[in-house]
Amino acid sequence: MPRPVAGVICCTRTVGIEPAQAVMNRYVAHAMAYADAAALLVPSMPELMKASEVAPRLDGLLLTGSPSNLDPATYGQAMDDAPGPFDAARDAMTRDLIAAMLDLGRPVFGICRGFQEINVAFGGSLRRDMAHAAELIAHHAPDEADFNAMFDHLHPVELTPGGVLARAFGTERASVNSVHYQGVDRLGDGLSVEARAPDGVVEAVSATVNGAPLLAVQWHPEWRTAAHPQSQTFFQVFGRALRGAPLVDETPGVPQ
Repeated sequence: MPRPVAGVICCTRTVGIEPAQAVMNRYVAHAMAYADAAALLVPSMPELMKASEVAPRLDGLLLTGSPSNLDPATYGQAMDDAPGPFDAARDAMTRDLIAAMLDLGRPVFGICRGFQEINVAFGGSLRRDMAHAAELIAHHAPDEADFNAMFDHLHPVELTPGGVLARAFGTERASVNSVHYQGVDRLGDGLSVEARAPDGVVEAVSATVNGAPLLAVQWHPEWRTAAHPQSQTFFQVFGRALRGAPLVDETPGVPQ
């Protein structure tokens, strides 16, 4: 039986001196391996392709993390204090893809930037002061940390009792890696909180739209996934969504 096909969004990156469509292998490889799915990369080139053309060919969509930030104009705020880099093409493509996939009743999952894109698509906004707000915990490693240490920076989260993640993980607490300077300010309409950091910052959300499940996390389950069972579970839940199955199999005696 053919495996479902997950669309994975690309970013606009510079390779040498040329613009390129790119996504880090860790997102694609771990989605394919743990969701047991095939994958297609979706270019962020809205001037050449409409989301409505590609959405019907996908069984689900994964919105990845990225070095770029959403343009604050996408959530109605001025740009004068906004840190980049930006990726306007991805902003436009993901906005339209989220709507097109959910209109078709097909699942959308998000990681880091993808989590933020989903919040904005549902009418939410982002705060950009998380690097220096005194009332917040450290959501990013110190600037001097190397690449590996940056992704290994951890903090706890409380999972919403009865939520998708709490049921899938079999716990109401988790330790997650945290690599973000921006995060949720106003929660998008219709989104349910799946996890919060100790400072109250929303770290995961879920929703169901037209029968389609939506699940997104601020952290990075694609980082060293083989060493983290809960990260594997995130992608396994994605695989269930791609197949139209309940996100959590709660049949007595069946391991999650």
